[in-house]
Order: sequence, then C-alpha cells, then structure tokens
Amino acid sequence: MKQYRFDDVEALQELVSTEFGPWSNELEMTQELIDRFAELSGDDYWIHTDPERCKTQSPFGTTIAHGFLTLILLPRLKTPQGYEITGFNNMLNYGSDKLRFTGAVPTGSRIHARNRVKSIERLPKGTRFTLEQNVHVVGQERPALVYELVFIYQ
Repeated sequence: MKQYRFDDVEALQELVSTEFGPWSNELEMTQELIDRFAELSGDDYWIHTDPERCKTQSPFGTTIAHGFLTLILLPRLKTPQGYEITGFNNMLNYGSDKLRFTGAVPTGSRIHARNRVKSIERLPKGTRFTLEQNVHVVGQERPALVYELVFIYQ
C-alpha cells in the first residue's frame, strides 16, 4: 500500500481523481434498522415504518430507509483504500460540502458504497481532503446518496 505524508500536498495530488474506487462490502437495509432509526430520530413517517400501508399507498410498494439512516451507515460500508496517510497527529471531521438523497433505498435491498478523492488543499493548519462518497442500491447505476465529506489532517 502506497503511503503519503499528510502535509505533502504535491504528492497527495496523485490521489485526486474523477474515477471512483472499488465497491465496499454490502449491507442489507432491514425494517429493523429503519424502525430503530425512526425510534431514535423521532421520524416515524409512514413511508418508513408502515409496511402494510406502503403496499398500497407508496410508489415504492414497500417502506424505504430514511436518507439520514443511509448516511450514518457509511462507516459500516468499508471501502478499500489503496493508500495510507501518515505523519499526522489529528484527523478532524470538518463537515460536508454536499449532501443529496438522489434515490430511494427500499427495505430488503442491499447497499454498497464507493468513493474518490475529489480535492486536496493546503491550509495554514493542515491539509484539507474532500472525499466524495456515493451509496448505491446494489444493481442500480444511479446512486441513492451523494455525499462530500471534508476532513483535515494536522
């Protein structure tokens, strides 16, 4: 695995790409996960929590996952990295530049993710990475979620 020092911005530019890396593991979106998220978040809208009503009234014919549930499952979707960042003391989650819920995740479907390094910038107190992550329902070309995670290595 190739290593890059966190503050070698010139070398790190090799990681910036328009191409996405390999797929992560797959995870099944179960009704239990959806119900647990609904209980925790307080978002118990019927399109997520009422399978019987969804059979007749939902355009999907079944319940669907909350967009934010799909987002918080990203850490469980382990995307293979072909590189390692070294020499830093801290890696800080700086937030996000973009979050879009672009498709439904039906109950019982499987999801997986892939990502790409979108940009790397030198900052006065570290190196800013922007990582674009896409979550897809397995077998669908269009992503269900597009997310740009921004973090800073110091």
